[in-house]
Amino acid sequence: MENITLGQNGPSVTPLCIGTWAWGDKLFWNYGDRYGPEQLQEAFTAALEAGITFFDTAEIYGMGKSEEFLGQFLQQTQQPVQIATKFGPVPWRFTAQSVSDALTASLKRLQLERIALYQVHWPFAFFLSQETLMNALADEVKRGRIAAVGVSNYSAEQMRDAHQILAARGVPLAVNQVRYSLLSRQIESKGVIATARELGVTILAYSPLAQGLLTGKYSINNAETPTGARKIDPQFKKEGLQKIAPVISLLRSFAEKYDRTPAQVALNWLIAQGNVIPIAGVKTAEQVRQNAGALGWRLSDDEIGELELVSRPWL
Repeated sequence: MENITLGQNGPSVTPLCIGTWAWGDKLFWNYGDRYGPEQLQEAFTAALEAGITFFDTAEIYGMGKSEEFLGQFLQQTQQPVQIATKFGPVPWRFTAQSVSDALTASLKRLQLERIALYQVHWPFAFFLSQETLMNALADEVKRGRIAAVGVSNYSAEQMRDAHQILAARGVPLAVNQVRYSLLSRQIESKGVIATARELGVTILAYSPLAQGLLTGKYSINNAETPTGARKIDPQFKKEGLQKIAPVISLLRSFAEKYDRTPAQVALNWLIAQGNVIPIAGVKTAEQVRQNAGALGWRLSDDEIGELELVSRPWL
C-alpha cells in the first residue's frame, strides 16, 4: 500500500481514509440503532489491522461525539494514526481567537496535542473573513498544533484565494475535501480537480459510494430500502435507480472479473484518478474490511476509461 503525501509537504497518509460522520450521529445515521460504541471500537481496530491509519472527523459530527470516540480509541493503540478534523465557520465565530478556541476544543476531545490536518468545513464564513481565517490557521501551523491546512467544499476560485493567503505565510494549502464519486463528478467539470492539480492540493473525496448507491445494494429489483434521510432522496426512488443502472452493471462486471465488489471497484476508480483519497464512511468492522478490498490492485486504463464514459451524465 503506497502512502500519499497531503499537498506538497504535508503528512504521509494511507490512500483510503475512514470517515466517521456516523460515529455518534443520530440525526442522519441513526446512531444507537443497530450500532453503538462497541461496533465503532471494532471498526477502528479493523482499520488498523487492514493498515488504514487515516481518519476524518469534524467537531459537528455527533456534536463532538465522533471526536470523543476517536480520542478514546487512540488511547488504546501505540500505532501512529493520522487524524483530520474540521472547523465550522458559524456566525458567532468571527475572530482569529475563535478559530484557536475551536481547535483547542477539538484537540481536547481527541486527546491530542497536534493533528495531521485541520480543515475549514465550508466556504461561507459569515463575519469571519478568509484573510483572518487562513492567517489564524497559518498561526496554528507555526504553533505546531496542526501539521497541514485544508478546506472543504471550496470552488476552484475559493481554493485559489485560500491558497494565496496561506502561501504568503509560507504555508501550503494541503487539501480540498469535496463530494466526488462516479455519480458526482462536478468537481471535474467545474475545474476544481484541475486547479487542485495545478496548486498541488490533494482531493479528499467524501461520499465516494454516493451514500451507498454504488454498492449495488439498491436496485429496481431489490427490496432493500435505505435508512435515515436517504429514504426521501429521489436518487433512491425507481427513476433514480433506473438512471444509474448502466453504471452499476459495469461495476458488477469488473467486480466479477477481479473477484471484488462493485463498491471496491468504485473506490479503486477514484484512487486511480491520482492525488485523490476516498473517505469511506463506516459503522462496523465488516464495512472497514469491505472498503479495504479497494486497495492492493488496480483497474486497467481501459476499464478506468469505460467507467469514465458511462458516468458522464454526472459530470
